[in-house]
Amino acid sequence: MRMKLYTLLCISFFLLFTACNQDDDPVPPEVGSRTVLVYIVADNTLSSFAKEDVEEMIAGMESVDLSSSNLLVYQDDRVAPVLFRISRNKKGRLEKEIIKEYAEQVSTKASVMKEVMHRAFYEYPADSYGLVYWSHADGWIPYPVPSASTRWIGQDTGEGQDDRMNISDFVDVLDDGMPHFDFIMFDACFMMSVEVAYEVRNYTDYYIGSPTENPGPGAPYDKVVPYMFKPGAAAQMAEAYFNHYKDNYKAGEGISNANWTGGTSICAVRTDALDDLADVTGQLLERADNESVPSFNTVFDYDKRDMEEGHVGYYDFSQMMEMRLDADAYVAWKNVFDASIVYWNTTDKNYSMFKRMFSMEGTNGITHYIPLSVDSKAAEAYRSMAWYKAAGLENMGW
Repeated sequence: MRMKLYTLLCISFFLLFTACNQDDDPVPPEVGSRTVLVYIVADNTLSSFAKEDVEEMIAGMESVDLSSSNLLVYQDDRVAPVLFRISRNKKGRLEKEIIKEYAEQVSTKASVMKEVMHRAFYEYPADSYGLVYWSHADGWIPYPVPSASTRWIGQDTGEGQDDRMNISDFVDVLDDGMPHFDFIMFDACFMMSVEVAYEVRNYTDYYIGSPTENPGPGAPYDKVVPYMFKPGAAAQMAEAYFNHYKDNYKAGEGISNANWTGGTSICAVRTDALDDLADVTGQLLERADNESVPSFNTVFDYDKRDMEEGHVGYYDFSQMMEMRLDADAYVAWKNVFDASIVYWNTTDKNYSMFKRMFSMEGTNGITHYIPLSVDSKAAEAYRSMAWYKAAGLENMGW
């Protein structure tokens, strides 16, 4: 039923684009087929990594059945954007098959992302779908709050501008007749926050990201891509990502983008468990002693920036709740929290471009915002998040 509805929506949408073959009937999806779109916003300081990652994607597709698997890549770096499919030529070699070449455009605009995604999923319908968002990012925090120094979701600096996408824009894209996804993965910094995961819970079965700063080279796509085409393989995707960096981990000794020895952390969650997590969080916070709210100064903060560097504060969710609840309540909450996680792992230390290597001891993989001041612009913006309302954070006085 979902596929039929989506096909009708795509047909209506593509009547607006003369470049498309709107007179052609869409090809029915093959049972068991999958289309994955990697949306690369690299018209910024990450442009060189985009080219390297695309080469890794091509290598990763060598072990994938291309007859039922479509890996589409939208790549916007320092040259004009292009949408292509990784396919096999007549000589049997994998190559980039161009679907659409674009004039210069701002890829962080919701309208641009909608057009790319509708085009991709209309021309390559499948039985299931996956989505990777690749760029700079800064968790749930909206642009331009609280300052212009942080990165939000995506950054397009083409032609001298600095345009970024907010979570609300991203959700607007997903809500515009897109198919339901098996997984959504952010290959970007600070994106494993409960606030972001909760915003996208209705659009994907699994959500994958890092709670802290990503390694410069990002995901090892040659190792991750094969799992993108296996149903329900979010845990394997995350594990392949992690093992690549674990195998080269040397606590940052001799670290460079070509020799990343600074480790990483990665988490994958089941989105169907997040409503239960919000419910139990709200119920237990409501019962907690609101007269003696503890100081959260000792809760682990994955954000190693100083205030002048754009500090937001991405705190360990589990540690925050342990400090807030009594022992029995925390055990009950932790059972629900653990049930939402299908994979979590970290090297002993992670690397921050702001503080270099730092210990990850005691971390649990998912972050939660704690306002330094309830009167700040960031705290005001936070109160509009769906998680704030669902988890009853007004009981914290936030």
